Amino acid sequence: MRIIENYQELETRVGEMLTSSSWHTVTQEQVNQFANLTGDRQWIHVDVEKARKLSPYKGPIAHGFFVLSLLSKFFFESIEIRGISLSINYGLNKVRFTNAVPVGSRIRAQISVIDYKEIQQGARVFYRVVVEIEGVEKPACVAETISQIHTGGN
Repeated sequence: MRIIENYQELETRVGEMLTSSSWHTVTQEQVNQFANLTGDRQWIHVDVEKARKLSPYKGPIAHGFFVLSLLSKFFFESIEIRGISLSINYGLNKVRFTNAVPVGSRIRAQISVIDYKEIQQGARVFYRVVVEIEGVEKPACVAETISQIHTGGN
């Protein structure tokens, strides 16, 4: 866990890799739950036997949006910013799904600060997040995310 003593410290971290998350194993149960929640039941994600026979990956893969949704988990377990009331998702500038994540793979996020903008009662922090697949050179996802940090008040 990377401790940031105050949100202004993030401005001094622009251009720096802040932290790596812990490894997370992607399970078929998680992929199935995501498919049920989103209605995306494409066979390459949920039909294990068909994916083993027909998929170029020789088995089921995680949804790209499932991998993207794990960024929240990776941030929460990796970075603590002290002295703020909350940090919320403000948006995404760019997302690329650069490699499939086979079910059973372990993934983690490398989180870097790429820009910082002061706003009233806080800041917008722009991060580059690279989701790595253990033992694979090409990442699963590269995203530019924006968090809005609030310090309280009106």
